[in-house]
Amino acid sequence: MICSAQPSTVEVRKFWNLNVVQKQESLFGQRLRSKHDDTLCMNLPSKNEEYGTKEYWNQRYTQEAAEDAHFDWFRSYADLAPFIRDVMPDKKSRILMLGCGNSKLSEEMWEDGYKNIVNIDYSSVVVEQMRQRHQAVRPEMEWHEMDVRDLQFDDDAFDVAIDKGTMDAMMTSKGDVWDPPEQIVQDCTKEVDEVLRVLRKGRGVFLYLTFGQPHFRKRYLMRPGTTLEIKELGEAFHYYLYVIRT
Repeated sequence: MICSAQPSTVEVRKFWNLNVVQKQESLFGQRLRSKHDDTLCMNLPSKNEEYGTKEYWNQRYTQEAAEDAHFDWFRSYADLAPFIRDVMPDKKSRILMLGCGNSKLSEEMWEDGYKNIVNIDYSSVVVEQMRQRHQAVRPEMEWHEMDVRDLQFDDDAFDVAIDKGTMDAMMTSKGDVWDPPEQIVQDCTKEVDEVLRVLRKGRGVFLYLTFGQPHFRKRYLMRPGTTLEIKELGEAFHYYLYVIRT
C-alpha cells in the first residue's frame, strides 16, 4: 500500500468506490510536504460511507494534529493556479472555501495575493486547528465551523466559492451511481442551492473540482439562470473542473 499525505491509490479507490485504480501516486498531483505520511495510512476509514460523517473527520483531524499535518485532494494550487487566475482575475474577490479541511489551498492562494478568503468546515476540530495555524501569519483569513448545506451567510455575499472534494464526500453511501440514494441527491442539491444563494448575482462563480464525470455531476450543478462550463484536466487520469456562473 502506498501511504502519504497525498491521496494514495488505496484512498482514492475507497473514496470514489472505484474497483480498479492502478495509477501511480504521481497521477494525483504533487507530493505534499508532510512529515506525517504514516498518519494518513492509519486514518483510512473501514467503510467508504465514513467519508460522509462528521465523526470520521473529527477523529481523523485529531489524529493528524501533529506538526504541520495537511492533506489535499486532487491537484495542488500550483496545478490549478492558471485556471483560478483566469476565472478570478480580481484578487480582491471575496472567496468562500467549502470544506477547507487541513488543505494548503487557502494558504497558497493567500500567498498568491488572494487575501479575502473565508474558510468553512463542519469539523470543529480542523477549524480550530487551522485558525491557530494561520491567525498570526494570515490574519485576513476567516475560519468558521459550518455545514455547506446550511450556510450562515447573507445572500449575495461572495464573488467565488470553491469546492475541492467536499461534495464528493457526500456521495460515498452505498448505491447505484446511476441512480443514487435520495439522501445523496438532497445533500448535493442543497449544497449547490446554498452556494448559488450566497454568490453575487450576475457575477458569482462556483468552482467545483472532482474526479466525477459530467454524466454523474451535471444533474446537481445545472440551474436556471446559470451557465455551466466543464474543463477536463490531467492526462492519463482525468479531473474535471466545473465552472458555474450566476
